Amino acid sequence: MSDPKGNEPEQTLRTSHAARTRSAASRAAAICHYIERHGSAEKHEAGTAEDGTAEDGTAEGGTAASGPAEGGAAAGGTAEVGPAAKEIAWKAAHAARVAAQAFAVLSESAPAPAADSRCARNAAASAAQAAQMGQLHDGDGELAVAACRAAVHASRAAAEAAGAQGLGVNETLNASADAAEAAAVAAAEEAGWMRPGQDLPQVSTGVRSPEIMSMLHL
Repeated sequence: MSDPKGNEPEQTLRTSHAARTRSAASRAAAICHYIERHGSAEKHEAGTAEDGTAEDGTAEGGTAASGPAEGGAAAGGTAEVGPAAKEIAWKAAHAARVAAQAFAVLSESAPAPAADSRCARNAAASAAQAAQMGQLHDGDGELAVAACRAAVHASRAAAEAAGAQGLGVNETLNASADAAEAAAVAAAEEAGWMRPGQDLPQVSTGVRSPEIMSMLHL
């Protein structure tokens, strides 16, 4: 049955853009969770207690090894440690938060293809930033590089769908963005950054500044 208000096409496009926004936000959250989980594991493998005392009996004041624990990085890469690892984790968390904001803004608004596609665009851009942090965390292993490349491609495809030539209604550009997002998910799964059907923790959207709101939707 046709929508009496004549907005059935907008609802259909909303479903498509919302699915892509949710997917990108989930990718960003998964990568953030992956980095946090593996960072904690590497710290534990290094034998450091929560109070900073080495668990192997190193004398107080001793210096922890500067290299990563064996097996702490993806094959072919080297995991970041120390201050660099903290910065990577912080940037991944920020990317996940902005992606979550994009999905939240879309979910709370009325269907509008151009605006919805901008939410999808920004979620994909944030997921690409998270993927770059995932690659920095894992090193230059083949799977991490491929996953980061796929995330960047998904971001570009989403930007084209939301751009002046697409405005969220171009079927060809939307289909390309959908395909690129699916490929980014598959690559992230191959890299071990996320698992099919993974139950991810909720990501706080934090305080939405006027700049964020303007960039995303309004």
